[in-house]
Amino acid sequence: MKKANLLIFLLLPLFCLAQSTFALKGKVTNSSNPLEWADVSILNAEGKIIDGITTKQDGTFEINIKKGFYKIEISLLGFTDFQREISVESDLDLGIISLKESATNLNEVVIKTQKNIVEQKIDRVVYNVENNISTAGGDALTAINTAPGVVVQSSAINILGKGASRVMIDGRMIELSGEELNDFLKSISASDIKSIEIIANPPAKYEANGSGGIINIIMKKGIRDSWKNTSILSYDQNTYGIYTLRNSFFHNKNKFRFAASVNGRLGNSRSTEDLDINYPNGLWQLRDDSKQKENNLSGRFSLDYDVSDKTTIGFQYLNERYNPDMKSNTVIKIFNNQNSVDSLLVNNGFNNKYSGSQTYNAHLVSKLDTIGRKFSIDLDYFTYDSKFDKNFTANSYSPDGTYQNTNQSARNNSKQNIDNYSIKADMEHPIAFMNLSYGAKASFIKSNSNVFYYNTITGNPVLDPNQSNVFEYTENNQAVYMNVDKKMNEKLSVQLGLRAENTQTNGYSGTLSQEVTNNYLKLFPSLYLDYKLNVNHGLNFTYGKRINRPGFGLLNPFRTYINSNSYSEGNPFLKPSFSNNFDFTYSYKKNLRTNIFFNVINDGYGVIFRSNPETNTQIISRENYFNESSFGIGESYAAEVTNWFETQSSVYLLGSKTTFISNINAVPSNNAQLYFTTENTFSLGETTKLQVEYFYSSPFKKGLYEIGYMAGLNLAVRQSFLKNNLQLSFLVNDIFNTSYLKDYKSVVNGVTQVYSQNESNRFLRLSATYNFGNKKIKVQERDFGNKEEKKRTK
Repeated sequence: MKKANLLIFLLLPLFCLAQSTFALKGKVTNSSNPLEWADVSILNAEGKIIDGITTKQDGTFEINIKKGFYKIEISLLGFTDFQREISVESDLDLGIISLKESATNLNEVVIKTQKNIVEQKIDRVVYNVENNISTAGGDALTAINTAPGVVVQSSAINILGKGASRVMIDGRMIELSGEELNDFLKSISASDIKSIEIIANPPAKYEANGSGGIINIIMKKGIRDSWKNTSILSYDQNTYGIYTLRNSFFHNKNKFRFAASVNGRLGNSRSTEDLDINYPNGLWQLRDDSKQKENNLSGRFSLDYDVSDKTTIGFQYLNERYNPDMKSNTVIKIFNNQNSVDSLLVNNGFNNKYSGSQTYNAHLVSKLDTIGRKFSIDLDYFTYDSKFDKNFTANSYSPDGTYQNTNQSARNNSKQNIDNYSIKADMEHPIAFMNLSYGAKASFIKSNSNVFYYNTITGNPVLDPNQSNVFEYTENNQAVYMNVDKKMNEKLSVQLGLRAENTQTNGYSGTLSQEVTNNYLKLFPSLYLDYKLNVNHGLNFTYGKRINRPGFGLLNPFRTYINSNSYSEGNPFLKPSFSNNFDFTYSYKKNLRTNIFFNVINDGYGVIFRSNPETNTQIISRENYFNESSFGIGESYAAEVTNWFETQSSVYLLGSKTTFISNINAVPSNNAQLYFTTENTFSLGETTKLQVEYFYSSPFKKGLYEIGYMAGLNLAVRQSFLKNNLQLSFLVNDIFNTSYLKDYKSVVNGVTQVYSQNESNRFLRLSATYNFGNKKIKVQERDFGNKEEKKRTK
């Protein structure tokens, strides 16, 4: 009964007050003539488009709108955008609005004006990635790593001080994490990305899962009444070489918007790993050198159709195939207490890997009236498949290299399949004194994974049922939310949200005959305050409660052997962790941002690297073992300093306090971390740009782990030809080879482990980008009412 009452409370608005509308009209011209097809947008106090239209042949427009404060924006190719804040108390005639021609050759319609590099919204930071030179020829993972306050390291995407973040594409969640998510993002071209939203405290509209907030990738949609094709060819050189070919096509005419892209990658990369384990009876020193294929093929297709001026339907499809086969050679030197080598253990293996995913989306967006009511519905299906076939042999040798025996020979064969169905409905429902939105979502996830272990020491594979496993996992989630926002006055805006999520999970290991179920209902409030002191100074405060549910693979209780003396095991009893996140931001002239944050995590879970001194075996496990408070302050500056110099720089001072809630036989340790990053772009001429990037992360301790310093210097040059249609780019990434994970240290059970990993961060990239198209398609003369969808194309 309580759940039913909650659903009613969240889905139904308390009341809706009728209110008359007023006519807002005007005429758009240049210095002498009326301008047809100019885009007229009406935005509310939070910058959200609530209505829009295009000017008629005589340059006039008229929109019916409710009483209130708004911003009107008018734009047209070849002209500088017009913006103005208005107060609607009655019918309002803005008179003649004259647009100024942009300072470029209008015959080519090349506009130099561009958005700020970083924009602060009431509930997120928007990073406009389009002009970043270092991402040319790169992928979505590369683009994310350039976003302010975001770090990609060791298969994790982190918002600084927050933890691992989830990733969405155009507001739709990707149900992957870790290496699987990174592989998926590598299949998306950075050239297809318009902007990246960093949402540290996501509003109630979004899923509450993920303590590190959400990274939302906004894809390009193309300019209305035009078509465009972009082709990119690039070559990366590290120890090995990688060739990449990408092509994107956009076509927008009348009621149709169509986009398609294909991406292919072929080549190899190198990865090295070092691990020192200090057992009581001597040091074990592991060195691994791997060659991994980077073969990938992916495609994306989308189509939107305006059924009417107010209703749009659409479909999207993404397909990705990845074959990261890997050949590895692992040498373990085994020392005695006198620090001399007793023996060598050599693991040679080949991993035959495959992964593939398909994403389907169908959606409908309908504007119900002229006062801002809008309804949308999304149907989504996501499927992911992976196969892993690992053969390895571990041979023992004497210190002089004499063969002694075969310690272990085996084959691991595993498969995983993930299916995710979801349906989501959202309603934007402005009423007399506030903007109200509400909605619901149901999601159904099923994951099947198995591991079959074959002993091949005799030369013939023999199935070992004690080391084989079948694991099934289901997770169903039903959520409802309500969000209200109101501009209290010209200075203060307030947004409140509440989301309820009801979750049911079931994990079953057929091999171990073990089943674990959970069923819980949780509430997730959010609060946003935005206060403009004056035109130059602004304050912003956000709060949100989040949940961090364990990934499917972490719940599988079975052991997977990495080599003969190391295995990884999941934990079906892992519980979700919860976090309360507080953020305060001061901004000056939209260029300088000071951010102070405080986050509290309860029942935090993570990886524990244990070692058994009796058997000299490394055990990688997962547990809910800590509570943690994280805090920090960051200073960011992004601006076009001169007409030839742009900069985006940040410095963060981070700290934490950790307490262990599980008996893991370890002592927490914490100290401060300094993180600095700067990206500087220099215009060396009309067609030449130079970009210099640098980051530095100081050594620090956090909870169970100590991490060494990391730093990286990148240099990129872009030269444009053929009136900017052809661009050649050159990138040197991580010039000094210092950006990799190093000195990752933990002490558990009195055994010290120190780990480092280098995944070919240093490389050279040459890329060529060619654009062609037509910005003057002849179209039917008509009024265009679906302004919000169209505005997303810019």
